[in-house]
Amino acid sequence: MNELMSFWAQWLRPSAGLPTVQWALLLAVASVCGYLVYRHTGLPKVIGYSLVGMLAGLLGFDAAWPLQGIGLFLMELGIAIVLFDAGGRISWRWFRHNPMVLVQSVAESALTYFAVYWTMLWLNVPVIAAGPIALVAMAASPAVLSRVVADTRASGPVTDRAIVLATLSTLYALTLGSANAELLARPASSVLESISPIFVVLGVSVVVGALLSLLIRVALRYMSPSSENTSILALALIAACTAMTAHLGGSAPLAALIAGMLIKQLHARPWALPRQLGTASSVITMLMFVLVSTVAAQSDWSAAIAGTVLALIVVRLIAKALGVGIGNVGSGASWRQAVWVGCAMMPMSSIALLIASQFMTASPETGVLISSIALPTILLMEVFGAVIATVALYRAGETSKPWAALPHASSGEENRES
Repeated sequence: MNELMSFWAQWLRPSAGLPTVQWALLLAVASVCGYLVYRHTGLPKVIGYSLVGMLAGLLGFDAAWPLQGIGLFLMELGIAIVLFDAGGRISWRWFRHNPMVLVQSVAESALTYFAVYWTMLWLNVPVIAAGPIALVAMAASPAVLSRVVADTRASGPVTDRAIVLATLSTLYALTLGSANAELLARPASSVLESISPIFVVLGVSVVVGALLSLLIRVALRYMSPSSENTSILALALIAACTAMTAHLGGSAPLAALIAGMLIKQLHARPWALPRQLGTASSVITMLMFVLVSTVAAQSDWSAAIAGTVLALIVVRLIAKALGVGIGNVGSGASWRQAVWVGCAMMPMSSIALLIASQFMTASPETGVLISSIALPTILLMEVFGAVIATVALYRAGETSKPWAALPHASSGEENRES
């Protein structure tokens, strides 16, 4: 790849730079591959995006690690858009009427963290790296799950609960991950110093998220929710908050998630990002998936690392399934549905990569060890996690058509966005 770049640079001088041309072509290939994967297998398009990014990473396509500059901004923006939309779909009234959903959320996240943490210690991973790896494993991927739901056109109790639990696990992972990265950079000498980063991250994110939701709420009083200009305004405000929040000590994706949840409560009428914004947000999220797999594919593999990664994946699957099962009593869902919910929460992607990047930036020496285990796990679970989630929704009977019929859907249905 580097030799190819040198050859191009001798005669091709695009106005935006050669990397821009390469990324544009890579996205074009990813869009075609995603379509073909969906068309001929019925699997979600995100698998095609990830495979193209993985191949590009293995061929040496340039992607900085840890994330920085424009790459970091685009990653955070893509996550923020997904979480803002996911937060806007969470009804607090559901938690009041069915508090066991919150019990399920806390149980599966806590069980995943401690199960992965103890497994890493058993495999002789140092304590200083075992905790961050467990936090990375805690995060499910609402981004991947939302794409699976859109492509399979799934709806029902398993789908709704999986999205809510994945979104809540993201909230915990972003808060604790950002705070833990701060402690890696500046070790605490007291209990107060150990917990203060959590309050700083959460506090700043809540303030920024509340400001974002207030601005959008004011706009909705004078602008139509279905207007294209309202969508552009929302995207512009999310982008501004994304660029600003990290500098204030918070988490941009967490702020967007909180803003979406607040909008759901403040705005009486149902509202989500209108379909006019679908293409723009789709390009950003596609870039996010390709970037994740490109970066993750550059990790060095070895027999020891492969064994550790496989152990982490198996333990994580069992822990999430058990956690959902523990909170299933009195939650209104059957045990069969609980199993499929746990399976649907297996994907890992951009949020896990962002947390791992924070650890790498905070402590390069420890970050190398964390990345050597986290990146291969993220790469595998972005692809196979999407497959597992697809099978789970199909087996739960919540897809609109049998799997065999999905590739023959009309072009209008194939492009439908969540």
